[in-house]
Amino acid sequence: MLLGSLNMAAFFPLLLVAAQRLPGGVAATLGAVQPIVVALLATIILHERLSGWRLWWGLTGVAGVGMVVLGSDAALDPLGVLAGLSGAASMGSGVVLTKKWGRPEHASAISLAGWQLTSAGLVLLIPALVFDGIPEHINAGAWTGYAWLGFAGALLTYTIWFAGIRHLSVTPTALLGLLSPLTAALLGVLIAASP
Repeated sequence: MLLGSLNMAAFFPLLLVAAQRLPGGVAATLGAVQPIVVALLATIILHERLSGWRLWWGLTGVAGVGMVVLGSDAALDPLGVLAGLSGAASMGSGVVLTKKWGRPEHASAISLAGWQLTSAGLVLLIPALVFDGIPEHINAGAWTGYAWLGFAGALLTYTIWFAGIRHLSVTPTALLGLLSPLTAALLGVLIAASP
């Protein structure tokens, strides 16, 4: 339940608050601090040695993401900044604790992802009902979108993520997260440039 809350139930709402209150480039740059959070937490929780190169790559990653995605519309909203940094801290904590506790014996990466997603859904159920209520109507397009996000955007990607965490040390794994805003920026340019 704790891992599902850190990796998903807290992370995604905080990410969405940051995305709503900040320009996308600012939100992506704040999320890019996650490898630094992971490097610091790994020294405390996993007793890994804090190396200069990990901090250097984390800072370089934040600067690189900032150079790619920040534009002239970069503005700071205090609540958005807090949400972006809290989301990075939440996911970073979840990554480090996932590495510390590992997978239960005889559990696959897909079952670990599935159980965390299930627990995250249960944690978010009451707040979702309180804030949004029960949807009156969900059309076929929305069901298709939910199915895509649930399978490809959550179960498949988290399964790959948890398999990677098991085989790699935690800070280099977190550096892979820097590819997300860079990929989004690249896709934005390609899609915006297409006729």
